[in-house]
Amino acid sequence: MRSRVDVKIAVSMVLIIALLMPTTAMAGLSSKKVAYIGGTTKNIVFPSAKKEVIGRFTDDNLALRFIPDKKNLSAHIIQYNQIIDIEYGQKAGRRVGAAVATAVLLTPIGLLMLFSKKRKHYVTIGFMDDNGFEQVSIFELGKDIVRTTLPVLKARSGKEIIYQDEEAKRHAGVN
Repeated sequence: MRSRVDVKIAVSMVLIIALLMPTTAMAGLSSKKVAYIGGTTKNIVFPSAKKEVIGRFTDDNLALRFIPDKKNLSAHIIQYNQIIDIEYGQKAGRRVGAAVATAVLLTPIGLLMLFSKKRKHYVTIGFMDDNGFEQVSIFELGKDIVRTTLPVLKARSGKEIIYQDEEAKRHAGVN
């Protein structure tokens, strides 16, 4: 009798974790989105934002536009001809939260997840604002748009991208 109860509890716990895992994985930035992390323009562009602002990039031949997902926030526009420099880098971190949640029931899988890395991709854009002051905006890029965003920034602005290290250069698809 006791073994049936133990099996039911174990199956229930596995199902609960399986249902919760997609939500914990999606808690970060979507692979096709952009997040405005900060910079010298945060209080001007998004004064009411207490943390990062998630949205998307759109562009034309003249300007890069960051369009926030929240409708009450206005777009952040950077003119390509006012860009001074562009820097790309990444930060690798361990998936500790997911590993701990998985390790509760499935110890070997949880330990394997602990050794996996999650990369965050950052682009920092230095530019002159309309008043002639130097400004900086920092964006986190979703992993699926890194290799398309960087060449567009380079081509439209005419500026070379500065890579923080060889690892960032390799992940951006530059040989």
